Amino acid sequence: MELMTSLLLLIVFARLLGRLFVRMNQPEIVGEILAGVILGPAVLGYISPSLHGLSGIAELAVFLVILAAGLEMNFKDIIDVFKGKNVFFSIIGFLVPFILATIFGVIFQLGAASSVFLGLIISITALPVALRMLRDFGWLESEIASYTMATVIVADVLALLALGVVLQIPESGDFMEVATAIFLIGGKLMVLITFIASINIIIEKLIDRGFHLERVPEKIIATFGNEALFGMVVLFVLIFGSVSESLGFHFIIGAFFGALMIDRKFFLARRYKELEKTIESVSAGFLAPVFFAYVGLEFNFAAIESYWFVFALLALAVASKWLAGYLGAKVVGISSTTGLAVGTALCGRGVMDLVVANIAFEKGFIDQGLFSSLVIVGALSTLIGPQIYRRFVMSADTNSKAVKQ
Repeated sequence: MELMTSLLLLIVFARLLGRLFVRMNQPEIVGEILAGVILGPAVLGYISPSLHGLSGIAELAVFLVILAAGLEMNFKDIIDVFKGKNVFFSIIGFLVPFILATIFGVIFQLGAASSVFLGLIISITALPVALRMLRDFGWLESEIASYTMATVIVADVLALLALGVVLQIPESGDFMEVATAIFLIGGKLMVLITFIASINIIIEKLIDRGFHLERVPEKIIATFGNEALFGMVVLFVLIFGSVSESLGFHFIIGAFFGALMIDRKFFLARRYKELEKTIESVSAGFLAPVFFAYVGLEFNFAAIESYWFVFALLALAVASKWLAGYLGAKVVGISSTTGLAVGTALCGRGVMDLVVANIAFEKGFIDQGLFSSLVIVGALSTLIGPQIYRRFVMSADTNSKAVKQ
């Protein structure tokens, strides 16, 4: 099948199934992935993920997905997380799933690289999915949302930094070679972090001295037209992505941090809304469904050797988040119920974790069987985590309050 016809099928089918899942009060991403599974080699075989040009479009889609994810966060929010007790909760929220999933990989003899990638993927939470869970449960204005947001931000940042290190570690070599590689990678990572922090400091200094940054995009728009706003933002983020690539890291690491740097105060209010609408149209309306459908195309039922493994991984994916929430609650001194609620929101997956899984698969760090297992686990953990919480934790808490009354 030709590229344009395949692309048309992917977009239409992904959007239709995505909307169907939204109507069923389920994440849209699951429907988009399912569209790729149905159209791909796993079911109908209409579209192959190896189709010439399709992987390039999927990579462009990754860039837009990362751009949108970065804009949902704020660089200042990351700094603020490290100032309060939220940081302890957040680090636990990342380390517990990461360590447990890595050990899980070692137990199942997946190999060192695959085990580490498994840990990274399981530790990540999708911010849009987590926000939806918070809204559905009515937690958006509670401390549950505060701890959840802090943990999502820290986990995603740490996972991407770790990704940059892991991708450059040699697959073979003795201890000294690996240790030397890690030392050099750490040095390059510090260069990248210094570059990002320096740009942020320069921006803050300009603002403190009364420089009106919002005038810059206005002058560019006056010269080149309204469409230049989106191009300017993409160019800004591409600079960070290029610096990241020049240091040997994956471009999404720099792109993510570049998107984090973009703040509302850089634009007039109406311009920022225009930017959000444009990115939403290009990303959610076109490229993001293509990427998630492409993930579905790469899915292969036959590559999964054991569904008991998938079931065990699913149990780990949900339980590790709840354990992280429970332990985090104990450390910072909040109720266990609140901690479990945060753990439930952290079960939301389907964006950054799939991006990392796709990179690991494309680079050969995980095989198709593990990749396909992670696609299933990402979708199911997002669906069943909240249901189990409602059934057992919320009902138990309600019964407990009733008894006390």
